[in-house]
Amino acid sequence: MSLRARLLLTLGITLVLLWGVAAAWLLNDLQASFVRTLDQRLAQSARMVAGLVHQLPPEVWEQNMTAALSIPPIEGLACQVHSPRGEIIARTHANMEAVLAPGQHGHSYRQEGETTWRVFTYERGGLIITTADRMDERNLLLGGIVRVAVVPFVVALVGSLVALWIGVWRGLAPLSRLRASLASRHPEALAPVSTYGVPKEIKPLIDTLNGLLVRVQQTLVREQRFTNDAAHELRTPLTAIKTHLQVAQRAEGPLAREALSHAEEGVVRLADTLDQLLTLARVEGRMRFDDGEPCSVGPVVELAVTDSVVDPAQCRVPEALPDVQLAMPRELAITALRNLLDNAVRHGPANALIHLRVQRLGGRVTFTVADEGPGVDDAMLKQLTQRFWRASKHQGSGLGLAIVAAIAERFGGSVHFANAPTGGFLAHLTVPEVLPPHASSPTTPLLQDPT
Repeated sequence: MSLRARLLLTLGITLVLLWGVAAAWLLNDLQASFVRTLDQRLAQSARMVAGLVHQLPPEVWEQNMTAALSIPPIEGLACQVHSPRGEIIARTHANMEAVLAPGQHGHSYRQEGETTWRVFTYERGGLIITTADRMDERNLLLGGIVRVAVVPFVVALVGSLVALWIGVWRGLAPLSRLRASLASRHPEALAPVSTYGVPKEIKPLIDTLNGLLVRVQQTLVREQRFTNDAAHELRTPLTAIKTHLQVAQRAEGPLAREALSHAEEGVVRLADTLDQLLTLARVEGRMRFDDGEPCSVGPVVELAVTDSVVDPAQCRVPEALPDVQLAMPRELAITALRNLLDNAVRHGPANALIHLRVQRLGGRVTFTVADEGPGVDDAMLKQLTQRFWRASKHQGSGLGLAIVAAIAERFGGSVHFANAPTGGFLAHLTVPEVLPPHASSPTTPLLQDPT
C-alpha cells in the first residue's frame, strides 16, 4: 500500500469515526431534549386545562351533569377531564375513553389499535386531567428535526474528506516530484539532488541521499584512481621483467644469470607495489580491520620494528612505553609505523641511527621517527603523501607515506613531516587513544627517547 493510500485510509477512517461519534452524541441529546420538551408541553397543557376548569362558573358544572363539555380537538393532541366522582366533564375526543381513562399519575404509553399515545395524567382539586400525544406525530416531527441536523454533518464530513484528499495529495506532491526527478536522471549521474522548494520534513531525506551519492562518487573516483595508478606503475616493472627475461633467453653464462637476477628484483618490486596498492585501497575503502587483538603501544612498536627493514640495533626505542590502547586496529597501526621506519631507512644515511619517540598528550599518542639524513626541501614537504612520488632515486613504490596518511585520516589521526633544526628528517604520526569511561586525558608528555 502506498503512503498516500495509507494516509488517506487512516485519516479518513479517523475522521469518519470522530464525526460519527459526534453526530451520534448530538442526535442522542437532541432526541432526549425533544422528548423532554414535548413531555413538558403535555404536562403544561394538563395544568392549563385544570386551571381553566377551576375557573368555570357553577352554571357550567350544573349543565355538565347531563352531558360532557366538548372541547375543539387539536391534531395529534387529546384531552379529557374527570370529576372527583369519575364523571367525564370535558373531552376532545369521544372515542378515546380507553386512552384518556384516569390512570397512574405522570407520563406513560398507551396503545389504541395500531396507534401509540404518550399520556400524562394530572390531578388537581379532585379533578383528573389526562392529556395525550400521538407518537407517530412526534416521530414525524423528530424525523424532520434529525434531517435538518444530520444534513450539515454529512455535508461537513464530505467536505472534510475532500479537503483531506486534496491536502494529502498536495502534501505528498514533493515526493512524487522527487521520484520523477530520480527516475529521469541518467544512470551515471551522481550530482546532488536539488533541495530547492522541498519541505523541511523531506530535506533530511534528500541530504542523506546526497551524502550517499557523494560517497558513491568518491568510491568510483578511488576505484578509477586505483586502476589508473596500478596500470601506470605496473607497466614499468613488467616491461623491465620482460626485457630481462628476453636477455636471459638470448644470453648464456653470467650475463643470463644477471638478467634473471634483475628480473627477480623486478618481480619483488612488482609484488611490493601490488601489496601497497591493495593496502591503500582497503584503507581508503570501507573495509573493516578487526583482528580481535588489543592495539597497545608496546606490541605495536615491537612488531613494527621487527617487520620493518631496519636493523633492530639501528633503531633507538624508549625503554618504557605507555600502557595505553590506540583507537585503531592493530594491523593498521603496525603498518603505519613500519612504513615510517622503512622510509627513514631508505632515505637516510646507511647504518645511521633511527630514533623513535613516543609522546602521550591530550588523549592522543604521537609516534615520532627521526633519521640523520639530509632532510627534504620545504617545498617538497607537502608532496610526500602523494601517490608514487619519491624524494630520491631509491627503490620503492612511492606509496608508503600515502598509506600512512590514509590510515591516520580514516581513524581521526594526522601525519606531519618536518626537517629537524639540527639536521635530519622528522615524521610525526598522531593517533587517538582509547580512554576509559570518565577518565581525564593527560596533559603532559609521559615518555620520550632518553637520548
